[in-house]
Amino acid sequence: MAPQINDLWVYLSTTPLLGLTVTMLAYQAAWWVHRRSGSSPLANPVMIAVAALVALLAISGTSYQTYFDGAQFVHFLLGPATVALAVPLYTQFRRVRAMMLPVIAGLLVGSFTAAVSAVLVARLFGASLVTQLSLAPKSVTTPIAMGVAERIGGIPSLTAVLVISTGILGAVLGRYLFDALRIDDAAIRGFATGVTAHGIGTARAFQESEQAGAFAALAMGMNGLVTALLLPMFLPLLQ
Repeated sequence: MAPQINDLWVYLSTTPLLGLTVTMLAYQAAWWVHRRSGSSPLANPVMIAVAALVALLAISGTSYQTYFDGAQFVHFLLGPATVALAVPLYTQFRRVRAMMLPVIAGLLVGSFTAAVSAVLVARLFGASLVTQLSLAPKSVTTPIAMGVAERIGGIPSLTAVLVISTGILGAVLGRYLFDALRIDDAAIRGFATGVTAHGIGTARAFQESEQAGAFAALAMGMNGLVTALLLPMFLPLLQ
């Protein structure tokens, strides 16, 4: 029986759509757990799905490249999904325009704080310079963060892991932090989430309200642009 199961897995692992199928099943299971928990942030579906996929790949001995060959269609859909965020943002355009100055100020302060605090904390704990540079763009969406990390001398693969971890942490704890600080404005909650927790945080913001999601999407896009432009210029001052 064991050889038959092994032969079946070897066959399936060469099937291009295996990665896509496994990814969809893992997320559906994670979403079920999330809903059964009463949509608790602690049961974040991305966190659960990632953990399940990592465990499956480790147990089966499947390389990431083999998995990605089948799951890359999901990666392709990230582009259209990101563009689609402009729709809810358009519906909130009147408030965005009314809050333009606070938005710009919050963006600059949030982007600067996210990068500098990461570098200083890593330095405090004795992390190497390469690790510090890999940490600097952790609050930016993954493709931009990896590009910035490579440009400033970090390790893109390490940055990708740190970005995902930051997004999950922000999505899980953000709601409790805002409640503790008595921040009720959906726009402020969403914008702060987007600046610090990029796409994963934005998905969580949409679960709270359309307005929170729209401002999170705005913050995610603007933070990516500001970080990509300014971080390589100002990071040498911290070295």
